[in-house]
Amino acid sequence: MDITIRLNDSEVKILKKRAKKNMLQLREQVEDIVRRSCINSKSGGSQVEKCDDKLIGIFSRQTAGRQRK
Repeated sequence: MDITIRLNDSEVKILKKRAKKNMLQLREQVEDIVRRSCINSKSGGSQVEKCDDKLIGIFSRQTAGRQRK
C-alpha cells in the first residue's frame, strides 16, 4: 500500500538527520516511525483520568510519557 504525505523542508531535514543517525534511508525511517507508533497505540495508549471537577482536569498536568531533556 502506498500512502502520500506532504512535509515541508524543515521536517524533511530533521527526518534525514534522524535517518542518517539510525543508518537508514529516509523512506525506511518514516516506515519505522509509523510502525513504532502503531505498536505503541496497540498497547493501551493514553489513559484519560475521570475527574469530578472540570477545572482540575483542565489545569492538571499529565506526567506520563517521555521525559523532557
